[in-house]
Amino acid sequence: MATAAAPNSKLQQSLALYQSTIGKKYVVAITGAVLFAFTIGHMLGNLQIYLPNAEEALMVYAKLLHASAELLWAIRIALLGCFVLHVVTIAQLYNVNRAARPQAYIKKTPTISTYASRTMYLSGPILFFFVLYHLSHLTTGATHPNFVEMNPYHNLVMGFRQPLSSLFYIIAMSMLGLHLTHGVWSMFQSVGFNHPRYTHALRTFATTAAAVISLGNISIPVCVLLGIIGKDLV
Repeated sequence: MATAAAPNSKLQQSLALYQSTIGKKYVVAITGAVLFAFTIGHMLGNLQIYLPNAEEALMVYAKLLHASAELLWAIRIALLGCFVLHVVTIAQLYNVNRAARPQAYIKKTPTISTYASRTMYLSGPILFFFVLYHLSHLTTGATHPNFVEMNPYHNLVMGFRQPLSSLFYIIAMSMLGLHLTHGVWSMFQSVGFNHPRYTHALRTFATTAAAVISLGNISIPVCVLLGIIGKDLV
């Protein structure tokens, strides 16, 4: 009986921890770290479009990602799970904060909070809908005007030649930058890595990383629209 009770007890402890505010903050931090690492890798993969042999490089990159369908889907499911858990837990924390302060302030005068932190609950839903669109646009091709399977160079160029698609992408990446500026900083805070000695360095890292990821991704649709990328495609 003891062996059967132990796993159940651990499960109950895990659920109890998740139901607490500190537990939810840990979940947001851990899932956020996973998604942060993914955004870096995803950006680096896409930036291969600037290489002299961009079409070939992106083709090799796509084949590498699809080398094992089982592994690819396992990663996709894990990332999707992290993303959903991240969004749901943030929403729960938002409700906890609202419940703790049922009466809104008569006049809000932000002093310490940053613009990025105040837009976290706005940027989250926007990014959620962007991910759904992005998957249908450049992964499945369902909303792409001229999708070619396993040809990311063609799909990126032709997809971003559509001004509305590029505009939505640019807005979403701007919101991602704001989200990461505060989110990466909060990630360190949530796990207790918040000694005053490292405060400036951590804020600088969060801001720099967010700017690099956001601007790196934004540069692709901008360069496509300006004709700097994809001039060889007609």
